[in-house]
Amino acid sequence: MFRTALRNVLAHKARLLMTVLAVMLGVAFVSGTLVFTNTISQAYEKSSAKGFDHVDVAVEPRSKADTGNTVGKRPELTQAQLDTSAKVPGAASAIGVVNGFTAIADQNGKLIGGGFRTEGGNYWGAKDPRYPLVEGHAPTGKDQVLIDAKTAERAGYEVGDTVRISVDGPVLTPTITGVFTTDDGNVAAGGSLALFDTATAQRLFGKPGTYDEIDVQAAPGTSQTALQAALERALPQDAVETTTGKQLADEQARMISAQMGGMQQALLVFAGIALFVGTFIIANTFTMLVAQRTRELALLRAVGASRRQVTRSVLIEAFVVGTVAGVAGLAAGIGIGAGMRSLMGAFDATVPDGPLVISPTTVVAALAVGVLVTMLAAWLPGRRAAKIPPVAAMSSVHAKATTKSLVLRNTLGALFAGAGVAVVLAATSMSADAAQAPMGLGAVLLIIGVFVLTPLLSRPLIAAAGPVLRAFGVSGKLARQNSVRNPRRTAATASALMIGLTLITGMTVMAGSLQTSIDKMATAAIRADYVVSMANGNELSPDVERTLRSTGGVTDVSPLRNAPSRIDGRTEYLTGVNGAAIGKLTDLKTDDGSFTVGGTRVVVDQDTAKDHGWRAGSGFTVHYEDGAAQKLTVAGVYEGNDMIRGIMLDTAALTPHQPAGSGDMQVMVKTTGGASDQAKDSLVKALGDNPAIKIQDKKDISNELAQIFTLMLNMLYGLLSMAVIVAVLGVVNTLAMSVFERAQEIGMLRAIGLDRSGIKRMVRLESLVISLFGGVLGIGLGVFFGWAAGELLGTKMPTYELVLPWGRMGLFLAGAALVGVVAALWPARRAARLNMLQAIKAE
Repeated sequence: MFRTALRNVLAHKARLLMTVLAVMLGVAFVSGTLVFTNTISQAYEKSSAKGFDHVDVAVEPRSKADTGNTVGKRPELTQAQLDTSAKVPGAASAIGVVNGFTAIADQNGKLIGGGFRTEGGNYWGAKDPRYPLVEGHAPTGKDQVLIDAKTAERAGYEVGDTVRISVDGPVLTPTITGVFTTDDGNVAAGGSLALFDTATAQRLFGKPGTYDEIDVQAAPGTSQTALQAALERALPQDAVETTTGKQLADEQARMISAQMGGMQQALLVFAGIALFVGTFIIANTFTMLVAQRTRELALLRAVGASRRQVTRSVLIEAFVVGTVAGVAGLAAGIGIGAGMRSLMGAFDATVPDGPLVISPTTVVAALAVGVLVTMLAAWLPGRRAAKIPPVAAMSSVHAKATTKSLVLRNTLGALFAGAGVAVVLAATSMSADAAQAPMGLGAVLLIIGVFVLTPLLSRPLIAAAGPVLRAFGVSGKLARQNSVRNPRRTAATASALMIGLTLITGMTVMAGSLQTSIDKMATAAIRADYVVSMANGNELSPDVERTLRSTGGVTDVSPLRNAPSRIDGRTEYLTGVNGAAIGKLTDLKTDDGSFTVGGTRVVVDQDTAKDHGWRAGSGFTVHYEDGAAQKLTVAGVYEGNDMIRGIMLDTAALTPHQPAGSGDMQVMVKTTGGASDQAKDSLVKALGDNPAIKIQDKKDISNELAQIFTLMLNMLYGLLSMAVIVAVLGVVNTLAMSVFERAQEIGMLRAIGLDRSGIKRMVRLESLVISLFGGVLGIGLGVFFGWAAGELLGTKMPTYELVLPWGRMGLFLAGAALVGVVAALWPARRAARLNMLQAIKAE
């Protein structure tokens, strides 16, 4: 039986090619994901480990937990603590570290590296071991700066050039005195790093005479743990905490592994989808292969083979196919992993140098997935073939599905689909966090149920296309009959396409609805023409509000200033605003009381009011950062959203209790003529063409909020295209084998007068109908899942509303039709080229 199975594999190489390709694509996706994430993880881990080469022990200020009605402040490291660290036994040197946000503009005045990856720091002395200079010399004074080599290369800067830099105030124009290399992760990810001398960095970052961290290097012969113990004895333990370089490297590696783990799981989900789709194709292929070899298998049974041996021979064939596909998929996956790493540059995300990592786990996973998926898909057809009585098989009086089996299938399908719909509907009434697992379970049950019911659904849906197909004459009529002749085969082929389109349509519905909701949020909640903020989300200097207030054409200005406080024994963040102007700059619906901010009167969003049991007229005591307490009164309760929420009070009441120089998270601005290019240019010039400051109108805010969803959607489209490619292979495979199976019938059609173009048209129309059937099911399910997921989002986003992207759904349906046309090219050509006499004689 083993030799028979091998002979069958070799005898049907062409028929099994599509199966190998389907499995190979799924395996390639799995192995490529593992290669890519392992390579990136190891590269970042090695890079971050290098960053700790000059740190044996790091000393950091100890954070104090909030207790009672006081808000804890982060202690600072002093010069005295640095001096003490440098003198402890076993210490070779100690470096005081200062860092903060630093925006570098390119030669066109645009921000380099993105707001969250533009950092600044201090260069220690004349030769800092952390940052080897490749050219130039150390900076001295406020008019000199160093920049990293990658930033210099990207922006075209050289030593001696003047560069525009912003930290937390007016734009600086220092001279570049040198270029350095670094293993900093932000720079590796495409960011920038600027270094000043220590005194300048302390002044610019608002830390005169203090440090964020002290890095101590051990003398030869002193271990990290011994140095750590010495530092703990010498420094006050209530103010500082120490960590060895090894602990820092290990923690960094854990963080990188956790971050990459999320990406790996997401990519593997899509690999699983591709394999799930491929499983239908494999099962369909083996079902057809077994059906075509029924007489051969019956002969084996007649000469003494048992049912188990017949089933085992089919599984051996599947094992061989799965092994070949697994090896090919692994090779392709290694190429995909290398390609994905190269493509990171296209998204402005550079990766540290490092070798391609192909772990034993990746190899084992690729082969296991290829073999197991193929064997599982082939088991049911093999088992079904073994049950056919030999005499019936040889007489070709088998195979038609019995009424009992069809009733059982439809009953199971209806139960699964009904359960899936019920679970999804139940999940929409739960909280967003609790509903995730039930929603996923319901989606799986519904997809399985629809797949099981697809043969039943195929007849009425394909029959609906009858009037259109009649326009194509005999070819159209035959195409419709062929489509419904074997509903199970049609269902398996259409289901592969259905799953891909279900996911794509569902995500498109969600993305379109989110975009509309975000637009509504920005336009409904904000009356201001512009919102000004820092590119990295840090605080704006209070000078920004003062500058904008005195700018020509500006009518109203209000800051949004965040400050921690203690209320009822827990931390609550306050938002300081200009009480006289905030009502003109926002449009927040008030449910209870009035939107009045001034003196001790505040407004509170619904969620915060509910948490504390407040309503209009309620009073409460707030404990500010400086420890002072004040009695405040709730003037009104408003509907908050993701952009504006919390407790709003007048800055006149808040500012006296904040540290000197506290900044604003945002500043809202209203101008006389509304938003315009001229008004924006006026604001940009008033703020000194500062690359660190963003000036956005409502459309800019909406686009920025939606950008992450758009990026994710585009990535998901790319990933799901793998499932669509697998589905296309399935349609090609089914049609090709169907042509082979119907060779005699096609020969008869040719003999009675149907020409080659008519045969081609028949096969193409059959493919088109099957693909559109899968497209209609997929789009319908996608809309349902998009609606259900939107119901959950609506609990957290009051402006959410369902928007059906009719244009895109039309494109998806047209894409399904295109899949059908393209998939039929080769099978149609093959059918038309059949020799009619040989085809008539075929069995």
